[in-house]
Amino acid sequence: MKIDRLIGILSILLQKEKVTAPELADRFEVSRRTINRDIKDLCKAGIPICTSQGSGGGISIIDGYRMDKTILSSKDMQVILAGLRSLDSVSGSHYYGQLMEKIKAGSSEYVSGSESILIDLSSRHKETLPPKIELIQDAIEVGKTIRFKYYSPKGDSEREIEPYYLIFKWSSWYVYGYCLYKNDFRLFKLNRMENIIHGGSFIKKQGIPAPELSDRDIFPPKNKVKAVFEPSVKWHLIEEYGIGSFTELSDGRLLFEHEFADDDGLLSWMLSMRDKVTVLEPETVRRKLFSIASELKERYREG
Repeated sequence: MKIDRLIGILSILLQKEKVTAPELADRFEVSRRTINRDIKDLCKAGIPICTSQGSGGGISIIDGYRMDKTILSSKDMQVILAGLRSLDSVSGSHYYGQLMEKIKAGSSEYVSGSESILIDLSSRHKETLPPKIELIQDAIEVGKTIRFKYYSPKGDSEREIEPYYLIFKWSSWYVYGYCLYKNDFRLFKLNRMENIIHGGSFIKKQGIPAPELSDRDIFPPKNKVKAVFEPSVKWHLIEEYGIGSFTELSDGRLLFEHEFADDDGLLSWMLSMRDKVTVLEPETVRRKLFSIASELKERYREG
């Protein structure tokens, strides 16, 4: 849509000192003539754009221009500030908080004082998480590898990766990069990373797409579980898997069916439910739960 392209062009012009019409045409997959018309439309909207010809020429916005209501509404600004506020919750330098103050100072006439959206991304690791995020951000910006010790279900290992993305997903922070030991792209959970340091410089691979992070891509289902839960944990099923994840039986108990990526995760979850659940299928999980329960009984047997 044209309006999306106009906003996109303006966003680029606000970030870059100068850009050429061919660059914009390639970026938005349109002709140079279309870009020229877009620039005229932006000028008519009151955006002070200037163009220069010859070597080193291009399209730019006059120095000192400040965004106003013609670009962003009060609601737009509230959403932007909420996002910056959330990033500051995991920033050790408070850079985003300072950036919020700059935006507010330049847009005070349409940024209200009310804050109806509060997001805290720091989790319970707010002391150790910000330094890791800051170090990884720096490595991504300057093109340096990071080395670290990693703790996983398969054991402890020393890793070195070329970092490309910091990702917040599944209520945790991850770094996505090219692992020099596995020779493949991997996702690493920051809470399991320790002793992170910068390594050597690397040439960034071109055209690296953002990783596919759907649950089925990262955790492909392998087993389907069928279990009956007590009514008292209905809230837990709804919170974890949604109200459509179970069927209410005539006696009030809840028949739950769901696919799981691995037995270990399923066993941990079932054990956390204590005596509020009975697994019906698969039989392998039933046997493992019985074995674990028997071992726990022996371990805690009095005398």
